[in-house]
Amino acid sequence: MNEQANTTIAFVGLGNMGSPMASNLLKAGFAVRVYDRVPALIEALRQEGAVGCSSLRDTVESANIVVTMLPAGEHVKAVILGTESDEGVLELISDDTFLIDCSTIDPDTARAVASVASEKGIEFVDAPVSGGVAGATAGTLTFIVGGTDSGFSKATAILSHMGKNVFHAGKAGDGQMAKICNNLLLGSVMAATCEALNLGVDNDLNPEVLSNIMLQSSGRNWVLELYNPCPGVLEHAPASHQYTPGFMCKLMSKDLGLGLDAAKLSNLQCPWER
Repeated sequence: MNEQANTTIAFVGLGNMGSPMASNLLKAGFAVRVYDRVPALIEALRQEGAVGCSSLRDTVESANIVVTMLPAGEHVKAVILGTESDEGVLELISDDTFLIDCSTIDPDTARAVASVASEKGIEFVDAPVSGGVAGATAGTLTFIVGGTDSGFSKATAILSHMGKNVFHAGKAGDGQMAKICNNLLLGSVMAATCEALNLGVDNDLNPEVLSNIMLQSSGRNWVLELYNPCPGVLEHAPASHQYTPGFMCKLMSKDLGLGLDAAKLSNLQCPWER
């Protein structure tokens, strides 16, 4: 049997990003155990070959690697560190289990989780992602890892089956900081691109023609290339599918808030702050 088949991965959090990421691990040949608070999401992965679990304990106890993909820092703390009423991952696994958190959260929470894990002799890395739902489905995500050199090496062996780029940003929490910087820029570019295209459309320009002009000019950017906000310009963009959600606006709002919070902590004047 190959190495993947001998490696059991517990995947916790099966939302718009987590489900296709777990699916790609299955396609790579790993034994995958999945858990989410929404039973239908577990069932969908079970039909692809995953072991569907009804509790966090059942999901992680026999795993070599635990991957979490959760909405916010509070959820990461609750799942990994536990709460007053519920045990967390760190209380349920052996000390040779490796933890990868792919959520986008504040750096301080990532550092706090890494510190507690280290005290227990468990390796943890934060590895937030960029690339959206399309990238998660295609297995072309970019992972931004914060942790030790050994942790980065271990993480790369797993993350490379879900993405095409894996970067080592630095120590624990640095993956989150790099992701925050990226999304602060992305949110700004998205807003500016929408405004520019809307100005053109309001003045009777064809949005596809205008987009092609800007793609060959100094306004070229990722949104124009892959996520055009005008229906019919890009076949696979949400705008061409009745704006079917992938990366939700509330999550971008959360990420932008993390960026503003980081700027305040660094005593930086942030032009986005009112």
